[in-house]
Amino acid sequence: MTTPTPTAPADSPARPAAPAPAGRRVIRALPDRLISQIAAGEVVERPASVVKELLENAVDAGSTDIELRLEEGGVKRILISDNGCGIPPEELPLALQRHATSKITSLNDLENVASLGFRGEALASIASVARVRLATRTADAEHAWSIDSALADPSPAPAQGPQGTRIEVLDLYADTPARRKFLKSPGTETAHCLEAFRRVALAHPQVAFRAWVEGKPVEKWPAQDWAGRALLGLGEDYIEASRTLEARQPLCSLRGRIGAPTVSRSRADRQFLYVNGRFVRDRLLGFAIKQAYADVLHGDRHPAYVLFLDIEPHLVDANVHPAKIEVRFRDPQAVRSLVYHAVKDALRLGAGQFASSPSDEDNAIPAARDSAPPPARGSDPFGERARAWSGAATAAPPSAGAFRAPVPDTAPALQASPTMRLDLRDPATPLSAAESAAALAFYAPAASGSETEAPVVSGSKAEVSAALGGAVQAPPELPLGMALAQVHGVYILAQNADGLILVDMHAAHERVMYERFKSARLQGPTASQPLLIPVTFKADPIEVEAARESRDDLLALGLDIDVLSPNTLALRAVPVGLGRIDPGRFAKGILADLIDYGHSRKIEARQEALLASMACHAAVRAHRQLTLAEMNALLRDMERTAAADQCNHGRPTWIALSMEQLDKLFLRGQ
Repeated sequence: MTTPTPTAPADSPARPAAPAPAGRRVIRALPDRLISQIAAGEVVERPASVVKELLENAVDAGSTDIELRLEEGGVKRILISDNGCGIPPEELPLALQRHATSKITSLNDLENVASLGFRGEALASIASVARVRLATRTADAEHAWSIDSALADPSPAPAQGPQGTRIEVLDLYADTPARRKFLKSPGTETAHCLEAFRRVALAHPQVAFRAWVEGKPVEKWPAQDWAGRALLGLGEDYIEASRTLEARQPLCSLRGRIGAPTVSRSRADRQFLYVNGRFVRDRLLGFAIKQAYADVLHGDRHPAYVLFLDIEPHLVDANVHPAKIEVRFRDPQAVRSLVYHAVKDALRLGAGQFASSPSDEDNAIPAARDSAPPPARGSDPFGERARAWSGAATAAPPSAGAFRAPVPDTAPALQASPTMRLDLRDPATPLSAAESAAALAFYAPAASGSETEAPVVSGSKAEVSAALGGAVQAPPELPLGMALAQVHGVYILAQNADGLILVDMHAAHERVMYERFKSARLQGPTASQPLLIPVTFKADPIEVEAARESRDDLLALGLDIDVLSPNTLALRAVPVGLGRIDPGRFAKGILADLIDYGHSRKIEARQEALLASMACHAAVRAHRQLTLAEMNALLRDMERTAAADQCNHGRPTWIALSMEQLDKLFLRGQ
């Protein structure tokens, strides 16, 4: 630590500063250009950073048409033009100065940021490591004005051009060649620039975007609705394998599009999360989405999604990271709960109800918790809402007012649930009267409005199947249609209103049984099993404090962790049904999740793994001969069971071939 030099008395003559002792560095004020170059190290990481900052400025200017042009990966030239409001000529010199902005004027504005850019250092940082030429024109100006950062005294000069702004960045890092050495090949830098372009374009569907590389058009995003724009981000693979969702709370809302678990990816390259129109990487929300996919996706696969979270500006802090890629929420657990349950509900639909039209806003999932208040501190919104949902997803038809599955408004109502369930009885076992009536209802649904009572079919299941074998026309309200036959004792062949359905009967029945087991487990609180000898283990102060603050939540999960000393914890009870585990390591893992995310699913994950194993062993096996009535019962169960489009391992349980696809296979009409 340096000792300040005492100042001379006011009446003494000024003396020259003494030379600094050897080994001590003198404190100096840095020149403005060096300050800007230091800031550029945070803001301008690579050409893609320039593209992001300038595109966000164009969006903030109210543009409806934005164009990007790149040369040599953006190192030689980046050109962005828009038709926004433009900049008055008297403000042009300020545009290139550090911390000069039109977007905030006070601390209150900073706490309620509604624009994408607000720091006022992007253009100055870019101009410190490249040449910036800016031409702009406002709506009331007679002509455009331009400014060039390469001039010794940049001042506005008359120019030609339409309304809007045109920014040209030339020779990036020309004055700092050491920085240029860290850049990748032009092709790689171009790919990063286009990725930044897509991230901005995805969040602003009302704006048309175009991108050119080396003079050739490569991207064209017309103005459209948000659901169609989100589908552009996911890609053509998700046209039939994605779903729009919407959920609202009093101060925040979520909308977007999620991919089906059966179309997962080996890399997390199609995950786009936006907060108030700004692309972010948030560990808390990313963890919530991952957990929503937990029991429908294989562990090493990644879902695809485009989600837009809109929240009141004063409830989120965007001034956390220089590149504005991270945010901080005032109530992170309430936001996490909204995201988790919205995605979870969208995934938990019956089989055949997942796909929706990319532009059909009526197919958006209704928000089941529009008016629900944020969860109280210390509550367990995951457990309570999971119990409410899972109990209704697989049980018998709920009574009036009960929680129902979020089936799209446009989907027709399913028929009444049959009393017959798929079982492993011998096919020769006689059917009960209720079972035979249900079987007949499957094969020959009564006409709408008919009051004729369905006749009762008697005899064995084989005889009923033979008697009803000819009536297999599937009503349009049954997504999986009516069973036709069994293929090699492994697959069920069915016919619906659109074409052919092929079902993996073991995988489908496994999902049905798994959801039933899980529903039964969630009917009451988690049972706890005391340990004969408590397990003590060392813990750091953060883990001890987490155990103390979350004690009620841990007890609700069946876990009793007691604080013995400032660095020792004791595990006295564990949830029932975890199997053979290392209690101390398991408890430390749960505390680590509580510290990082405010919630842990290790207990649920462990129990669900055991339930999945039980379901696998309980499900009907391959080569088990089923009657048509049993096959139809399984199809109806799939339509009512949550997440029945895939098994517990993330594999599809059924596929569909439309009449158009079948015609192409046989070259009909060609």
